[in-house]
Amino acid sequence: MIFEKTRAFMRKIGLPASDAWDLPTSGKTFPDGAHWRSEVPTVNSAEAMRALVETSKKVYKHNINRVDDTYGIMRHTAQEIKEYIAIAKDYGVELNFSVGPRATYDTGATVLSPQGVRVGYRLRGMEQLVRAIEDVKRAVDLGVRGIIVYDEGMLWVLDEMRKAGELPANLHIKLSAHMGACNPASFKLFERLGANSINPIRDLQLPMIAALRQAVSVPIDLHTDNPPASGGFIRTYEAPEMVRIASPVYLKSGNSAVSAHGIITNANDGKNMAAQCAIVKEIMERYFPEAKQSEPGQPDMAIPE
Repeated sequence: MIFEKTRAFMRKIGLPASDAWDLPTSGKTFPDGAHWRSEVPTVNSAEAMRALVETSKKVYKHNINRVDDTYGIMRHTAQEIKEYIAIAKDYGVELNFSVGPRATYDTGATVLSPQGVRVGYRLRGMEQLVRAIEDVKRAVDLGVRGIIVYDEGMLWVLDEMRKAGELPANLHIKLSAHMGACNPASFKLFERLGANSINPIRDLQLPMIAALRQAVSVPIDLHTDNPPASGGFIRTYEAPEMVRIASPVYLKSGNSAVSAHGIITNANDGKNMAAQCAIVKEIMERYFPEAKQSEPGQPDMAIPE
């Protein structure tokens, strides 16, 4: 194999020497012994969340394990956040809220320019970092225990605050796909900075995903489908292999039912996302029936208090 000296150093520092072309089985699980959990992002209203979890449970006999708001804490009233929390408690669903004052909500023009993709949803300046932390504190005070982070500096600060007792020790920090994590080295770095789960970019191929698992122990959040604004791909038939090579995995499903991430979603969107999740569940049961899905309300989940 070429580049052997560089590959040897990668192994020395705990990284795989290459993408895992042989697609080895992970062998790792969640604390409850499960291999995968069902996650639905862009659930951006309490109305959509209720429709999603109720339709999944009553119509499709499928449990949703995790729900992500991607609109932003600061865009919701305290009453609506409490409605989310009540639903999450009733169904044993992990609930993650996105930090609000991201670059797209700021006054800077760079994020709206052709070069804005390089900024992503990061925080501009120290004041926006402080405000973002206040956004997290607001959600935590209401009972939220799962936060989606879009900035590596904020990830580090939140973990330091967690260690210092300024934030709850059971606060789960999820790293968004918008952070652009896409190789084992970045994954290892983000794990060290305090991420409890990491979402890579959405279009990594299976050997690349398998290499990520070789670098970290935290759960990996993988999209099985996406809306048109994020590429529009649907990887339903890859879901069993995603779980086999990368468990523990959150399978992120349902967003192909909406036009884009970050939009306001309603009850009808929630029902349509539930249907897409049911398809993924069917594929998992058909092609990888031995893989176990977590039951609701596991103690390591970011279920609100």
